Amino acid sequence: MINNDRGQSLISKYVWVTETIYRRRKISFKELNELWLRDDISRGVDIPKRTFDNWRYVIWDMFGISIVNENRGEYRYYIENEEDISKNGLRSWLYNTFCVSNALANSQSIKDRIILEYVPSGQEYLQTIIEAMKENRVLNITHYNYWKDQEYNFDVQPYCVKLFRQRWYLIGLSTYTYFREQGPRIYSLDRLRHVHVKDETFVMPKDWDATEYFAGCYGIIAGLNKQIKDIKLKVSAGQANYIRDLPLHESQEEIERNGEYSIFTYQMRTTFDLLQELLWNGGDVEVLEPASLRREMAEMVERMWNKYKNDKK
Repeated sequence: MINNDRGQSLISKYVWVTETIYRRRKISFKELNELWLRDDISRGVDIPKRTFDNWRYVIWDMFGISIVNENRGEYRYYIENEEDISKNGLRSWLYNTFCVSNALANSQSIKDRIILEYVPSGQEYLQTIIEAMKENRVLNITHYNYWKDQEYNFDVQPYCVKLFRQRWYLIGLSTYTYFREQGPRIYSLDRLRHVHVKDETFVMPKDWDATEYFAGCYGIIAGLNKQIKDIKLKVSAGQANYIRDLPLHESQEEIERNGEYSIFTYQMRTTFDLLQELLWNGGDVEVLEPASLRREMAEMVERMWNKYKNDKK
C-alpha cells in the first residue's frame, strides 16, 4: 500500500488545510475536521489535533503562512498574515502553484475538460540552473541566437531566473570580457541547447539585487539605459476592468474613473516589452504622457498601418 503521508500526498494535505482556512477566514478545529472528512483527501480518517499542529509549523516553514488560533470564544483558526498570500514573491508563487497543482491532481475524472498552457522552458534546465545559483557556480551554456541562426557556447555566472509569459529566463554575467563589461544579460531557457555546471565558482556582487535590477520594468527587458518615467494611460471603461483586476505594474494607480474611461498612472521604463503590451490593448488604451512614449506608439501604429493601407477594400 502507498503511504499517504509521504511526498506529494502530504503536500496536498498542507495545501488543503491552508486553502480551507483561507476561504473560511476563521474556522474551528471541529469545523475543519468535518470538512476534511467530507473530502476524498481524508480517506475517511480524522485529523489528529497533534498532527494538525505539526502541519501548521510545516506550512509556516514551506510557505511562510502563519496559521494561528484566536485563543478565545470559539478558538477558531485563521491566517495571521493573510495579505502575504496576494503579494508577488517566491513563497506566494509557490503556494499558489501548489494550490493549482493540488486542484488539478484531484480532478482526474474531468481532465479532458481542463486545458492548460504549455511552459516549454522550465523542464529541462531550470533545476540545474537553480542548483548552480545556490552554490554560485559558473555555468557553461550553449545558446541559440534567433537573429543570426547560430549557436554560441560560453560561460556565464547565473544571477537570477525570472518567469514571464510562460517562459523562464536566466539573467547572468558572461565571463567574456566584451559582454562582461556590458553587465548582466538575459537568456531565454527555451533557447538553451546545453547547460553544464562547472567546478568554478564566482562571488555574487553584494550590491546586485534582482528586484532593483527590474525596478520599473514591464516584462523581461530591464531597460537600464532608460529612466523611470511618469506614465499616464487613458483606458476605455470596459478594458479598465481587466487592468484594474490585473495591474500592468505594481506602481499602478487609478486617478480618474467615469462611465467612459479611466486614467491610470505608472512609474515605469518605456521598454519594448511595455510598448508591445500597450499595442496588444489596441484602441482601448491611449498614452497621454509622456509625449516621447506617445510619439513612439504613434510611430509603431503608423508602421503597422503602412503595411495594410494599400489593401483593396
